[in-house]
Amino acid sequence: MNMALEARISNPAGLLPDSVQAANLLYKAAHSAGVPGNTLELVHLRASQINGCSACVDSGARGARKAGETDERLFALAAWRDTPYFTEAERAALALAEAATRLADRSDPVPDEVWDEAARHFGEKELAALVLWIATTNFFNRINVTTRQPAPQHWG
Repeated sequence: MNMALEARISNPAGLLPDSVQAANLLYKAAHSAGVPGNTLELVHLRASQINGCSACVDSGARGARKAGETDERLFALAAWRDTPYFTEAERAALALAEAATRLADRSDPVPDEVWDEAARHFGEKELAALVLWIATTNFFNRINVTTRQPAPQHWG
């Protein structure tokens, strides 16, 4: 059943323009802490895949490709644990993104081993940026999925 045929309301950011400034500040903060841009792109895309946010999956994949990501890595992202395409730091960031996105799936949502592996690759400021970016991605995913914001149609 395809329920995402039509948005329930216009994009909430368009209806509440003050939210755009807040979103831009979150984006800027997360992207200014030294985490590689491609890692943030992968984290955003993976959380969006988990949440089934078509608009963010579409924009995330396009943004990642524009930033230089290969199709090979993008196609394998959902199965990142079983492919050789990702660095250890990227794997740690992806594990953190999955755990922080699936909070209700286990009694210890972000286990020490996931956090400790991320901390092995990222400093405190970078970890803060990753957590902020994962939370921001989940924020947008929930808005878009709830209001059925569609992925844009691309022709050609």
